[in-house]
Amino acid sequence: MRRVVPVVFKAACSDCRGRFELAATALRLAIGGSSRTTFYSFTCPGCGTAVRKPAGERIVQLLSGAGVRTLRLHSTV
Repeated sequence: MRRVVPVVFKAACSDCRGRFELAATALRLAIGGSSRTTFYSFTCPGCGTAVRKPAGERIVQLLSGAGVRTLRLHSTV
């Protein structure tokens, strides 16, 4: 029988400067039409602030591969 190890990500809050580890379930990934509209977000466990950080191609691959909830943003134009 194979043992599944939960994936955790190191993160930091830009508000309180706290550093911590988050499970994939604590993160959200939004993929937009450009690098400006592609980001990941989470709620800081230390201060409760909603944190949003840009996500490049490598981060998108890592987060989506680990099962992070993903939202694809579509243009209305």
